[in-house]
Amino acid sequence: MTPAQLFQIANPLAMAAWIVLAAWPRSHRTPQLVAGVAVPLLFAAAYTVIAAAAFAGAPGGFSSLDDVALLFTSRWMLLAGWLHYLAFDLLVGCWEVRDARERGVPHWLVVPCLFLTFMFGPAGWLAYLAVRTGRTRRPITP
Repeated sequence: MTPAQLFQIANPLAMAAWIVLAAWPRSHRTPQLVAGVAVPLLFAAAYTVIAAAAFAGAPGGFSSLDDVALLFTSRWMLLAGWLHYLAFDLLVGCWEVRDARERGVPHWLVVPCLFLTFMFGPAGWLAYLAVRTGRTRRPITP
């Protein structure tokens, strides 16, 4: 299977997990199992296999921005990086939903944050923290 084919599988799978997370706010198990365990687990396993197989032979590295750019000229390492984003953003989205439920933040306020987290990772997390702080009037704590 090529990196492009795996990419074409991973993206709809991630989208499905985000839809589950956004669409079933009252269910504690299904969204957390799908979006917080099963899909990130698949991405993590694929990432680990790809990175282990491709990193040693890939150009570049992590010591400078130029080295990172060179590293991602490898299609396999680019896919590994993408899977890394998909897995961790999904885990952050699951945390947002769980945290909102525990703090009484209405789900309709969380959904735009989930979209931002899906599309722009840290910007969505930041938006959720702003919503949570404004809604609960408590300082941001872990």
